[in-house]
Amino acid sequence: MLNFFEQKEDSLIFRENGETVMITPWGANSLRVRASFLGEITQGSVALLPPQSVSDVQIEINEQEASIQNGSIRAVLKVNSWGNALQTIFYGRDGEILLQEIPNGGALQKKARHFMPLKGGGFRLKAGFVSDPQEKIYGMGQYQQEIWNLKGCNLELAHRNSQASIPFYVSSLGYGFLWHNAAIGEVHFGTNTTEWTAEDTDQLDYWITAQDTPSDILNIYTEQTGRVPMMPEYGLGFWQCKLRYYNQEQVLAIANEYKRRNIPLDVLVIDYYHWPRCGDWRFDEEYFPDPAGMVRQLQESGIQVMVSVWPQVDWRSENYAEMKQKGMLVKSNSGIDIQMIFHGNNVFMDATNPQTRAFVWEKCRENYASLGICAFWLDEAEPEFTTYDYADYRYYDGPVAKVGNIYPREYARLFYEDQKVNAHPCTCAGRYVRHHHRSRCIRHTPGNQSPPQFRHHHQVQQYGTDPYRRRREHDLSHHLQRQYLPPRSRRLQYAGDWGGVGPGYPDRFAGEIGCRQYTFTHRR
Repeated sequence: MLNFFEQKEDSLIFRENGETVMITPWGANSLRVRASFLGEITQGSVALLPPQSVSDVQIEINEQEASIQNGSIRAVLKVNSWGNALQTIFYGRDGEILLQEIPNGGALQKKARHFMPLKGGGFRLKAGFVSDPQEKIYGMGQYQQEIWNLKGCNLELAHRNSQASIPFYVSSLGYGFLWHNAAIGEVHFGTNTTEWTAEDTDQLDYWITAQDTPSDILNIYTEQTGRVPMMPEYGLGFWQCKLRYYNQEQVLAIANEYKRRNIPLDVLVIDYYHWPRCGDWRFDEEYFPDPAGMVRQLQESGIQVMVSVWPQVDWRSENYAEMKQKGMLVKSNSGIDIQMIFHGNNVFMDATNPQTRAFVWEKCRENYASLGICAFWLDEAEPEFTTYDYADYRYYDGPVAKVGNIYPREYARLFYEDQKVNAHPCTCAGRYVRHHHRSRCIRHTPGNQSPPQFRHHHQVQQYGTDPYRRRREHDLSHHLQRQYLPPRSRRLQYAGDWGGVGPGYPDRFAGEIGCRQYTFTHRR
């Protein structure tokens, strides 16, 4: 008799012909599924937090079938007699099928988990699921399409300028699904099958939860991936931004005009190219001769300064030679090492490298934070390669094809960790609100919380008691997709000149993987 199944602690494990599948309870009513080929299951995580202990896990093992139940979700693993192929089926509280892997089809010999070896190691992975034609699918981040129900859509799992890929969706069948893999890939929500692809990976990894309502799904999702703390008070007020204020005189003139008209202004954004070259991470002294005085004057008027930060490093930057010599830059695998052409030849700082994060933060601490600037707009966080040929680039953490979608998270980590450790006058923490223009997020991070991995959005309208901020929706020249705020919070308002997008944008999910980021910090 073959022993396909075994129990290890609270996990159910299947082994056959070099493949190992492990299903583990991961949060209330939730399961994490991992599979590897010719190797053991790795214990790392790109998004999920360590699970809390679950008391009501039930595991049953028979010769050709086994099951694991965690609260309202139950996974049944069946070994097909033709080729001993494994099919996993997920059931809800009332025994209804939520999701099922594709069967092998007998003589068709299909594979629900297809590991295709790559030269030099790793696999191109394809995972297939049976599709319910009546199912509706919502989420997946921000794509340039006006489609609410994603059923029938093909989506690239990669970040681009104005595309933020967050591989999590909520199903109308009562479950949530997270593709827990940072590799570049694709998903096809077909009417016959749903197919996920990772271009370069070591193992399959996904998380599924069964809950009674969409709100419950989001609640457990954020419990397992990280919840957002409250934004600082000034971040919930009125913002002014323009592309762009190129000198100190313009910045102060705008601020003075708001003051003259008696219009409260909470944040003034100084956008890109206030620096001499990309990668200098400082004000250009020709156009900003006294940045300390400028910041002081704005703060005395009750205005916080936000500066744009880019990860590009121009070949002519004062920091380029040192960063190249010390291996702090993203590498091109072949050819001339130019990753973005914009006002010069640029490469990207490698945010996955701890040495890079320490180096870049020290520049930002010295040239921005020491002036009292506590809000950072982490722009270009995809990063924005001039050609999105992901296989051509490599990070410290690995090939971009394999780990590329973690770049925005590591970019945010750069500011989070060092502000927390260095006890700079502003402390850091993690909240996101997506702006429609080019996938930007707003981030604020208190020092007592670890950086969250994925984030979620709700569109709400919250008004405070301040009469200056009780403005009607149509009075805003630009609309935001708003983060959920507690009932007494003010709603965030924004003014700018990007030619705003209407308020009905449907997608409701965003996260550290794949957005531009604003980092807010509280003063102690």
